[in-house]
Parts: sequence; structure tokens; C-alpha cells
Amino acid sequence: MIAVIQRSKNACVSINEEIVGKIDNGLVILLGVCKGDKETDADFLAAKVSGMRIFSDNNGKMNLSVNEVSGSALVISQFTLCGDWRKGRRPSFINAAPPEEGERLYKYFMNCLKKNGLPVQSGIFGAMMDVHLINDGPVTFVLDSKLK
Repeated sequence: MIAVIQRSKNACVSINEEIVGKIDNGLVILLGVCKGDKETDADFLAAKVSGMRIFSDNNGKMNLSVNEVSGSALVISQFTLCGDWRKGRRPSFINAAPPEEGERLYKYFMNCLKKNGLPVQSGIFGAMMDVHLINDGPVTFVLDSKLK
């Protein structure tokens, strides 16, 4: 499971110009569910994301978690994160989880974030979406549950 997390001042996701998810201060999380991913991958990433000290304290140091700044998460499904771009010019997506399993683990991941005290908004799994955000920093990390 791969997550790209971006610290943001505000963000929203829309489908056909209708906003389906919106947050103020917090994290935009692009989540790719790969073949073979399990609940343990989602558990690990949700705990890591919820606890990472990537928000600034009063001294401007990254010492606070998203929970400590009363932030939220906007989670967007992003199967292309599982793409293999190494051969040719067209990426292969055979490493992405099948849609049913991907959606199940995507929802499971969001529930894990909620259990960790994080308010969660989301896009619609499998939909074409427009994501708008104002990066804060910018601060961006790529997390891979296989690299724990």
C-alpha cells in the first residue's frame, strides 16, 4: 500500500464540478492499494500518518501530528501509485489490487484513520476526480507499507 501525504491548508475533491469532500487544515492522502495488500498494511499506514510529526509547533519546527493541530484528512483513491513505469512509455497497472479489493482496503484505511481520531473526508473510489489543494510548505511524503 502506497500513500502520498501532503500537508495542506485546505483541499477539496470534486466530481463534475460538485464538491464531494473538503477539509481545511490537514492532510491530503493519495492512496494506492496494490495486489497482495492486507489490513495490516492499512493499519500500519494509518497509524504512521496519524502520528507523524510533520506540522509546525510554535517555534516553526515539525513537532506536531495532524491530530495535535486538530487537522483532518482528505483521502483520494489513486491506483496509479501502484503503476510500473520501468519498461516502455506506457505504465502497467497489473500491480494494482483488483477494484473490489482496492475499494475494500481503501474504506478500511479510512476507518483506521477515524479510529485514530482523525476526521476523514474522501473522494469516490474509481471516479474521475478533480483535486484542489493549497500545499502547506510544501510538505510531501511517500509512504510504502512494504518498507516498514
